[in-house]
Amino acid sequence: MSIRNIAIIAHVDHGKTTLVDHMLRQAGTFRENQHVAERVMDSNPLERERGITILAKNLSVRWHDTKINIVDTPGHSDFGGEVERILRMVDGVILLVDAAEGPMPQTRFVMRKAMELGLQPIVVINKIDRGDADPHRVHDEVLELFMELEADDHQLDCPFLYAVGREGVAMLAPEDPRKDLTPLFDSIMKTIPEPSGQPVGPFQMLVSTIDFSPYLGRLAIGRIERGSVNVGDSVVLLENGFEGGAVPASARTRVSKLYTFDGLERHEVETASAGDIVALAGLPNVDIGSTLCDPENIEALEGIAVEEPTVSVDIMVNNSPFAGREGKYVTSRQVRDRLFKELESNVALRVEETDSPDTLTVSGRGELHLGILMETMRREGYEFSVSRPRVILRKGPDGQLQEPYEEVTIDVPETLMGPVIQELGQRRGEMREMKNSGGGLVRLVYRMPARGLFGYRSEFLTATRGEGILHHRFMEYGPYVGPMSTRNRGVLVAMVGGESVAFSLGNLQERSTFFIAPGVPVYEGMIVGENSRPGDMEVNVTKGKKLTNMRASGSDDNILLEPPRQMTLEDAMGYIADDELIEVTPQTIRLRKRQLNANDRKKASRAAS
Repeated sequence: MSIRNIAIIAHVDHGKTTLVDHMLRQAGTFRENQHVAERVMDSNPLERERGITILAKNLSVRWHDTKINIVDTPGHSDFGGEVERILRMVDGVILLVDAAEGPMPQTRFVMRKAMELGLQPIVVINKIDRGDADPHRVHDEVLELFMELEADDHQLDCPFLYAVGREGVAMLAPEDPRKDLTPLFDSIMKTIPEPSGQPVGPFQMLVSTIDFSPYLGRLAIGRIERGSVNVGDSVVLLENGFEGGAVPASARTRVSKLYTFDGLERHEVETASAGDIVALAGLPNVDIGSTLCDPENIEALEGIAVEEPTVSVDIMVNNSPFAGREGKYVTSRQVRDRLFKELESNVALRVEETDSPDTLTVSGRGELHLGILMETMRREGYEFSVSRPRVILRKGPDGQLQEPYEEVTIDVPETLMGPVIQELGQRRGEMREMKNSGGGLVRLVYRMPARGLFGYRSEFLTATRGEGILHHRFMEYGPYVGPMSTRNRGVLVAMVGGESVAFSLGNLQERSTFFIAPGVPVYEGMIVGENSRPGDMEVNVTKGKKLTNMRASGSDDNILLEPPRQMTLEDAMGYIADDELIEVTPQTIRLRKRQLNANDRKKASRAAS
């Protein structure tokens, strides 16, 4: 049986996972009467809630007498580490591009990685049924992108298809009849080469991803580069970066189970050969980037290099007055063990010790990358505090301090672009391009410090009335631009503990926006709202109305309160200042001051000045 290994890559929301659904259906993976959920590959609860792919996943379909191994990849730049490591498993990529939006920042990032590895692309221009679709313009933009990325002649001569992913149809030309995905499957068979592995020779395999089974332990997933492997074979595990020398006895192990991918399931087999993507059990110490090889021929493959993280936060033990009320895992040892366990599968993450035993520095690709980790931990029952994100600075070749810059792409209605341009200018953004992309939208492309984007997304949605679209990706390190203020309003800080009362909130709401509703427990130093002007204000939200035996007309009118502003973890990370923390528990996200007592805050402020 012949094999094809492909990855499906695209920008977020361009329709990768929906297209994979229809590929599975049309290849006969499901029974005719089988009920299948939409976006079946987004199996993680967070993926279903947010409508994005977070983790790269393997599956396979059979088309005639060929097995096609498919890897569904994330589209958000914060999860680029997932994409970088799986590209080593495949021989070609299907690039999915929206027929209206065209190539976006993440498209450029992933295609650059694919081009460097010499992978063969197939371009699918999706959503050609959109009212503002312009497939011919997008076709030209993709070719321009390929030329910018210095694609070779073979890559430039790739097939272009046109599709409506949600209908499960693909065509060789936009005007062709819409039938099914046969043109896509045929293009895969003709264009994507068979795996380049050597079927004869000693076994060798690079571990590209890790899975976990409660019964078998860690599973090493990757493509066999050379030879074959059988259940019961002895193998040697070489760590990423192995450069020769003696191999410890602990590196020798035995394959206890062997699986290939069949549809969405893993299928147990006795043997597998070069070119196939497999999962091996019986390797307790395996890590991503390790090489598995024959004990008689110890030879390491080139490891997986992932770009360095650009944003870091401090994660520490929760020491608020409400600590331990809601969490199941609250000690520093439990939080530390969970973070270091995440390193086993999350290759773009870094965890470092600090001077304080209760604090760890966690670095990642962006606020969303770190936010997803924290959201996963809180759902598992962990409780902790988080500092404000900060960019990772470095020294340039001439000793100059440098910081990360992002390429920001914004689609905004023409009538609303004034406030966006003004705000990005204040955040040290440098406009690189402005063009009218049609449909009343203007596309703005900026180069700006990553710090300038902290907390901007909510302001952007307000300024564009929810009609703007903002995407960004890491671009390069550039000169440090000095101090930057991203929040121009103060906060309301609770001055006493207790339970919030509607009477107090009603008296304060004219000059503030609240983060809490009546009847919510608060403590001294907890942030309960946003001030309407610069500077923090201490308030008492637990003060009730004094009762007397005298009544006045209208004194008992109902108090009408605006709904409180609900913050997600990413919103909170972009909002807080350096002297504030986020308290994360399984049930609640609270904002607080580092120093809960007002006098302590004043002393710290005087000491800092």
